[in-house]
Amino acid sequence: MADENFDFVTAETDNIMVSAYQEPLEKQEDQARTLWAYCLRIENNSNEKIRLMRKDFCITDNHGHNHYEQSLGFHGELPDLEAGECFEFEDTITIDGDAAVLYGFCRAKSESGQEIAVKLPLIQLNSNQYKALQTGVRH
Repeated sequence: MADENFDFVTAETDNIMVSAYQEPLEKQEDQARTLWAYCLRIENNSNEKIRLMRKDFCITDNHGHNHYEQSLGFHGELPDLEAGECFEFEDTITIDGDAAVLYGFCRAKSESGQEIAVKLPLIQLNSNQYKALQTGVRH
């Protein structure tokens, strides 16, 4: 799914690195909604095993509407990551309009029992920006 024109955005919390990228998949028939795909890569660079427990995401569209996604695991999976391992997660979201931001946390628990709120990088969903990158023209 990765597009060569996009760089990953990253954020790090307690030696856990989250990288993300996004791309629009299609405009809905009414042209007011856009379907986006996004991918998260979570790397455990800590010295102990962690379990990814849940995700707490918020999507704010360019109209100021918020959509919250809070769920146990990642598509029902609670991945365990040993030190040095990574997990990749892909999903889609439909937004109203041409732009939104996706932000939030992944909740993890270390082997020693510490709960960690792993911050996501800010993921900008902007179809006009995407088109500019594709054509080399900035808006």
